[in-house]
Amino acid sequence: MTRGRGIRRSAALAVALGLGLSGSLVAGTAGAEEKERPAVRWGACPEDVAAESAPVVLECGTVPVPKDYADPGGDRIELMISRLASANPDKRRGTLMLNPGGPGGSGLSQSAILAKRGVPSEVLDTYDVIGMDTRGIGRSAPVACGFTPEGPYFTNIPPYAVGDAAVTARAKVVKKVAEQCARRDKEGMLPHLTTANTARDLDRIRAALGEERTSFLGYSYGTALGAAYASMFPERSDRIVLDSNIGDTHLDRDGMRRYALGMEQTFPDFARWAAARHDSYGLGRTPAEVRRTYFTLAERLDEKPVDGFDGTMLRQLTFGFLFKEVQYAKLAQHWQALKSGDAASMRTAGTGGEAADTPPSLDNQLSVFLAVSCNDVPWPTSVNTYRRGVAEDRVRYPLFGAATANITPCAYWPYAPAEKPVAIDDDGPRNILLVQNLRDVPTPHAGGKLLRQKFADRSRLVSVDDSGHGVYVFGDNPCALNTTTRYLVDGKMPGKDTFCRAG
Repeated sequence: MTRGRGIRRSAALAVALGLGLSGSLVAGTAGAEEKERPAVRWGACPEDVAAESAPVVLECGTVPVPKDYADPGGDRIELMISRLASANPDKRRGTLMLNPGGPGGSGLSQSAILAKRGVPSEVLDTYDVIGMDTRGIGRSAPVACGFTPEGPYFTNIPPYAVGDAAVTARAKVVKKVAEQCARRDKEGMLPHLTTANTARDLDRIRAALGEERTSFLGYSYGTALGAAYASMFPERSDRIVLDSNIGDTHLDRDGMRRYALGMEQTFPDFARWAAARHDSYGLGRTPAEVRRTYFTLAERLDEKPVDGFDGTMLRQLTFGFLFKEVQYAKLAQHWQALKSGDAASMRTAGTGGEAADTPPSLDNQLSVFLAVSCNDVPWPTSVNTYRRGVAEDRVRYPLFGAATANITPCAYWPYAPAEKPVAIDDDGPRNILLVQNLRDVPTPHAGGKLLRQKFADRSRLVSVDDSGHGVYVFGDNPCALNTTTRYLVDGKMPGKDTFCRAG
């Protein structure tokens, strides 16, 4: 393996997590489930889940759901869920389901992660907090296309296309990727991985838990899932919090292109940080100089890669490390090493050589991301469409637009969407709290505004003057924390959209 290949692991880790039935048929199958209402048998969680959750102790169980909701009496799959039970039954309101995003993120340990990060104890008293591996993920009928960090498809964000030829070359790669997924889908699971089916699964889980309604907290792609659930089952949705919104019930090409908008809006925060530390990292004395360093370094690596590390990898790495300010120092170290061009410095910074922390679930995560994104909505199939988009976004979003507009395997996905994307239903209870940082790489503030407009008076938007991916518990803004906690615990929805100042 060349030293540059090691960066694929870092890039994959950074961004892999962070992409017909009629209404009457859906309602009918849900009604049948209400009559069955199988109880969940709780027991010990798998050893790795228990280890990741420690010292928090979770219970785990399974819920059977149809593999194909168009054939509800056919094959079933088992979904594994976890529970962090309320320690105060007198205060317990119901269940709070979680989703960490992706699509492709395992959520079995998410309640423990929130607890260890300091989620207010009132929230844990108010709910049994339910994590899960959604269909296709982890221990819930997992799928795998056979992706590796050394292969041509190692992250769910397309590579930066330096020109038309790069788009054409990538088209050949992603066509083979789509064919590879179909070839390895021996169980026929891939076509059934959709946001709509996962929302139906949530309702089966709700019924199995014996609840008339359920609350939900979803991050990133989890906002699409929560929006779909609140639209398909408005009367069964309780308190819904959607944090870091992608803007709809699915990720489409426009949504992926907004990643580049998010990078343009977030990069200045890193540039200011790096400029203030120029004497340590030497990346530029002003934010403008730091930005120029990025372009100069990327273009230099495009022309002459160092130990297999090229400009595409630099751009991918920078995108992933802008997700949180805590990663800025590591990103600056990477840049510093690359700027020096010294192989020993690059290895010390982790930009070359082997990386030992690639999770075995990477293949699973990438496969689910692809399947759900490609199945939810049709993607353009013409390579020329992507060439035009890359040319447009290279100018519009010069930092990363020529990556996120590039062609993906969805252009050649062998399965046509089985149904239309879930339409947002604005006719329901006012129970959807949207929480959004002003600057966020994969989910820019525009996503929150889009969903606020679509849900209309069902929702309120909390805009936070902060940078990074994830607000509630994962951020440090007291206004956003207090507003979200009040809603989850007391049901106090803001009377109007709220702006949380930096603090």
